[in-house]
Amino acid sequence: MEDKKNALKTLLTQKSFKYSDEPIFKLTSGLKSSYYIDCKMTTLYSKGARLIGEILFDIIKPLGITGIGGLTLGADPIAVATSVVAGQNNVDLISFVIRKEAKAHGTKKWVEGGIAPGEKVVVIDDVITTGGSTIKAIDRAVESGLDIVKTIVLVDREEGGRENVISHGYDVESIFTKTELLDEFKRIS
Repeated sequence: MEDKKNALKTLLTQKSFKYSDEPIFKLTSGLKSSYYIDCKMTTLYSKGARLIGEILFDIIKPLGITGIGGLTLGADPIAVATSVVAGQNNVDLISFVIRKEAKAHGTKKWVEGGIAPGEKVVVIDDVITTGGSTIKAIDRAVESGLDIVKTIVLVDREEGGRENVISHGYDVESIFTKTELLDEFKRIS
């Protein structure tokens, strides 16, 4: 798995990691940063999706879960990639989407996909900064009756988000940290 992680780290750095000596990147929080991580440039790319799916599948395989998903849009390609790899390994895994707002018609549900209350799931996110989006996804999953086994994020910006999710009562595993991507950026630049 280490070779896959190294390949993904390089790909994330090349496609998704932007750096400037000056804080020019405006974040969702309104703060400015010297770096920006746009994981969708990697998660929506064939090689990135394959590597992410294989790495996450290796992590979740022993957990006995039936579903993987998170808050739309960042989590969607990660969940789908992981469920495709699971299917290629003859493992049933449902990818699900947590809406940012409840559906206004029909069933008015938060969670889309074939996942049912009581099922064991992993909640995922592409990038964690303060943890707000991840916690929102966790809260919606719990409200929908899902049993969260673990939370996994592709990149931890190391700005307190991981600690916030842990204080919310959930284990968080990050595949990479901002420091690892910054080190890789310096190595390949």
